[in-house]
Amino acid sequence: MTADQWIALVAGIVGGALRVGAPFLFVSLGECLTEKSGRINLGLEGVLVLSAMAAFGGAYLTDSAWLGVLIGATAGAALALLHGLLCSLDRVNDVATGIALMLFGTGLAFYLGKPLIQPQAPQIPAIALGFWSDNPVVRSALQLNALVPLGLVLAVLLYWGFAHTRAGLLVRMAGDSANATRALGYSVSGIRIAATTAGGFIAGLGGASLTLFYPGSWNEGISSGQGLIAVALVIFARWSPLRCVGAAFLFGGAGALGPALQSIGVGWGYHLFNTVPYVLTLVILVFTCKPGSVAIGSPGELSSTR
Repeated sequence: MTADQWIALVAGIVGGALRVGAPFLFVSLGECLTEKSGRINLGLEGVLVLSAMAAFGGAYLTDSAWLGVLIGATAGAALALLHGLLCSLDRVNDVATGIALMLFGTGLAFYLGKPLIQPQAPQIPAIALGFWSDNPVVRSALQLNALVPLGLVLAVLLYWGFAHTRAGLLVRMAGDSANATRALGYSVSGIRIAATTAGGFIAGLGGASLTLFYPGSWNEGISSGQGLIAVALVIFARWSPLRCVGAAFLFGGAGALGPALQSIGVGWGYHLFNTVPYVLTLVILVFTCKPGSVAIGSPGELSSTR
């Protein structure tokens, strides 16, 4: 390959990591908040798809990308709230409820989103990171989703909040010891419902990134399982919001590898390279989820550790 091709390849992978990693970033931060409270939400795929459809529809109807983002995040919070309320009932399993709501959320999105497959909606503005280059390929690749800086700020705030705020300590306490939380007079269910709803709102920003930035349109295969991958991503990040940032962009880079190679004319193995994020997910689960052991950093009240 020529020097220009190498530059284009690196720019494509880095730019792709930023674009593809944006939904992973928000969904993993939302799930990190949810799991810190002691609840797991496998319905994230439904949250992501429903919020993506709602964001696109909202932007299309209001002619405002930012109103679309807000509508999408609200839709994600609503589905997550339903999950939190159902899981607060006696003898209701988090995992089974999450799977049911994943199917419900995706089905509802597909049904309501059928009229939205053809229309175009306003897009989230891009931040030009390639301003320093005269290469049009580099300039095109390094277009940053304007929501990504918000995601980075959220990661820092969550990390700081878990350690230094009353609300953060209550979330961690509910996740580590429900009995201790009740003994101090706090409602475990209330804390978990609030954390799950807030996590759904954050995850909804990831859905908005899908339809209002990259790939920038609504279709029924928009998510490609990113919501489920994000659950493994949180385990890989050891329930740390800051590590979620690195993990999200790592997965984003893995997902961008195939398109980056194709952009410089490497066509062989394109579909094989597209499987890299899923293979990476399997490898992470194999090496981090061992029978009879609890992962370092895992909240003690998670369903997987009971």
